[in-house]
Amino acid sequence: MLVLGFSLAVLVASWPFSSASANPTLQRPLQQPGVIQNSHHDDLIGLHKSLVETPSISGSEANVTTFLIKSLESRGFTVQPQDLGAGRQNIHAYVGDSQKTRVLVTSHIDTVPPYWPYERRGDEIWGRGTVDAKGSVAAQIIAVESLVKENRVSEGDVALLFVVGEEVGGPGMREVNDLGLSWEAVIFGEPTELKLGRGHKGAMGFNVTAKGKAGHSGYPELGKNAISVLVRALYALDELELPSSDRFGNSTLNIGEIQGGVAGNVIAEDAFAVVMVRVAAGTPQSILELIEKAVRAASPDAKVVFGGGIGPVALDYDIEGFETTVLNYGTDVPNLKGDHKRYLYGPGTILVAHSDHEHLKISELEAAVEGYKRLILESLKR
Repeated sequence: MLVLGFSLAVLVASWPFSSASANPTLQRPLQQPGVIQNSHHDDLIGLHKSLVETPSISGSEANVTTFLIKSLESRGFTVQPQDLGAGRQNIHAYVGDSQKTRVLVTSHIDTVPPYWPYERRGDEIWGRGTVDAKGSVAAQIIAVESLVKENRVSEGDVALLFVVGEEVGGPGMREVNDLGLSWEAVIFGEPTELKLGRGHKGAMGFNVTAKGKAGHSGYPELGKNAISVLVRALYALDELELPSSDRFGNSTLNIGEIQGGVAGNVIAEDAFAVVMVRVAAGTPQSILELIEKAVRAASPDAKVVFGGGIGPVALDYDIEGFETTVLNYGTDVPNLKGDHKRYLYGPGTILVAHSDHEHLKISELEAAVEGYKRLILESLKR
């Protein structure tokens, strides 16, 4: 699940495209050397455990990247890392020699801080990334490997892609656009409670800044308190009514960070706040105009510095057999350009992600494997 910082790349929503004919190669057998022979259950749980036990906070994903490359190669996949510099890599894995496939299955391998260790509690698995999004990563790998073993997919059908940096603006997925590849359908893995996403809210970020005049707190008339300027602006934003829609619900505003001043006996010279809006209707530009108007009216000395944003993101949900849902969080979906179907699905609930109680049930992991298999096969029929 993507967390928007001060800067956000301009992204685009998805649109459906005309379906393709069924793949005539689905029943062709393909030998896969070196495939691990553990049971489906044990392999899934073991893979997920290894992923979660390997810390991969955004910017420090190298260890989990190394693990995944070795694991995917041992399962018979051809692995092609994409170098992003600074020791960071995306991982593209596919069957045989052809990077070009009809379907792409993808998720992210970075997590938010801090690291929380792996723990089994009965039929639940706890720890950082268990839900967001290493549950999806593990289930996707087992799903594709299982389809290969069953001779239901073969070279040119489906590829795996695991990217870095999704939690901090999506630089990993944006770099994928440079690979020169395209797909008919892309299946994104995020915690959706095993439901198929119909869409998710957009997002925009901005700072509110205030400049004052420092001085001794005993003589406030000689200075200008930047914190007071900022607070008036933030109060107005907290009361601001933002656009809503039937499909995506209400746009919501969160004041996520405040900084200012140096000491209790000093008039604060500088202050700022980091604010994020989850966009359910309208455009970031139209919402920015509302925000700037409210700030000017409440606190003329405060300034709004816009960091960018996107509107609501439409998703495809035309595959039967799934409950559907609309999500309030952002994803890497709009970071990947192209005229492809966009599906969003995965195990776990976002309600526990980014917390010290992040966890999911083993049964959800197992169900996700079957869900991904169905999404892949149905996508290949179109």
